This record gives sequence, C-alpha cells and structure tokens, in this order.
Amino acid sequence: MADREWYLVQCKVGETQRALENLENQSYECFLPMIGVEKIRNRKRRLVQEPLFPGYLFIHMDQWEDNWQPIRSTRGVTKLVAFGGYPVAVDNGLVELLKQRCAQQEMLAALNEGEKILIKEGPFAGLEAIFESYDGNERVIILLNFLNKQQKLTIPIGSVSKAQ
Repeated sequence: MADREWYLVQCKVGETQRALENLENQSYECFLPMIGVEKIRNRKRRLVQEPLFPGYLFIHMDQWEDNWQPIRSTRGVTKLVAFGGYPVAVDNGLVELLKQRCAQQEMLAALNEGEKILIKEGPFAGLEAIFESYDGNERVIILLNFLNKQQKLTIPIGSVSKAQ
C-alpha cells in the first residue's frame, strides 16, 4: 500500500465523467477535482461544478502490483500521461491538498442566504456572521453585527466555514 502513487490520466474531449465512471467500475481509485464556477444561465447567476483540469483525472495505483493494461482501453480514456514511455507519478501531497480544497469548496457551495457562518481568519476571526451571497469565485459577502449594526463585508471564501 505504501507504493501506491497518483498518476494522471488524459481523457477524450468531453468524456472525463464517463472515464471516471468506467475506471471506478473497474475498481480503480480515482479523483476528479471539481471547482464551482459562476455561470449565467437563463438570465440567472448559478454556481456550476466543472473539472478543475478539464480532460484530466487522477488515478491511484501501485506501479508494480496493479494491472495497467485495462486503463488504455477504458471508454473515455485517451492515455496515461507519461514521459519517455513511463507514467510519471504526481506528488501525493499535491493531490491531498487538492482533495482538501475541493471538499472545502463543496461545503461552501452549499451555503444559503441567511445561513450563519464563522469567520476563521483575519481581524474578525472567531466571530459569527450571516452569509449573504457569493462575490465571484474567490470571495463571499457577509453581514457582520458590529456596533449594533449589520455591516457588509467581502472576504475570501477560504476564511469562512459553516457555524456549528
């Protein structure tokens, strides 16, 4: 298990989700980092989940123990990213960081207007506020009760979490 590393799989255009499903059906551990992107659909702003790296996904395998042959013929897969004919491992720390960031963003994407949040960092760290809306991909607008009046603040999305 210690020899398992993450590798990068290139997918056919528009078939990343199909490749992910087919690889998981073959019992491979895969990771497709998704990011919330604000899009305008039907004249309304909506937060939509899209792949962080379109056309690529990560697969967790052992270089010596796992069977690599079925990957090339999996529907939706183009190839394993390789240099000199050998697949190149991606740093485990990078993939773990991506997993943490994606999990955090999924939690924040579920915020609804009027919901209580906790400010985690900055000058207002430890204070509770009320979520008002998203301000693009990286920031949120919150209402902070300060001096008996609600003040609007725009802060980085990573600086808040749902209140318990």
